Amino acid sequence: MNARRGRIPLSERVYRSLQRDLAAGMLVPTERLGEERLAETYGVSRTPVREALARLLADGLLERHTDGLYPYRPRVDELGDLYELRIVLEARGIQRLQATAAALPEPLAAAVQPEPPALAARPAVTPHDLGAVERELEVWRRVREDPPEPGAELIAADERFHTTLLLAAGNSALAEALSTVHARVRPVRALDMPTPGRIAAMAEDHIAIAEHLLAGDLDTALRTLLAHLTSSRAHVLIRARRALELTKLAQAVRE
Repeated sequence: MNARRGRIPLSERVYRSLQRDLAAGMLVPTERLGEERLAETYGVSRTPVREALARLLADGLLERHTDGLYPYRPRVDELGDLYELRIVLEARGIQRLQATAAALPEPLAAAVQPEPPALAARPAVTPHDLGAVERELEVWRRVREDPPEPGAELIAADERFHTTLLLAAGNSALAEALSTVHARVRPVRALDMPTPGRIAAMAEDHIAIAEHLLAGDLDTALRTLLAHLTSSRAHVLIRARRALELTKLAQAVRE
């Protein structure tokens, strides 16, 4: 048996480490990502670092300046565009299920939203991985009952919920695209921790979306998801613009 089989390539390990550290804000956005310094930090040669940086640049997590590569920092308009892409990707997951329901023969299609909902058996058209959605529903019910402190774990849980919905809809490519969007937005979110009120609203929205999906009420699930994402987009943009205004104000005064 080949002992090397299954071993993660060095460049892949460096890529994952850099990806994690970028998301956690451990790499200063205003400092150039020099290959030599990163090789020393991760205890490797420059070659796997160079390969990892090329992948991260292709992922959109780095940006090239005249003097080298830097962590990606979205402008406010780019931030809005990324959230718009989130909306398109996530809505498409539920729309795929709606299309499947519409293609069924009438008796089966009628079973998707049976009456009365409270007494319904499991609907004929459901997410491909129903168990994953059910597990996420339980996670967010616990969050509602015992809200956690804001932080990286909460952000990761929020991202996992939305990615799980896309995976459950049966298109892993959509989920991979969403993961890239999450990675590009995550540093901004990490600096804007949600208040207890927003954590409560997040939990309620997630619970409602999951419950509607599991009940086969795809139209309501989609409306709730779109309202949730639109609200998140508006909040992030308002906070980002306010931060820019405060930065300009800080530059105009001194102690």
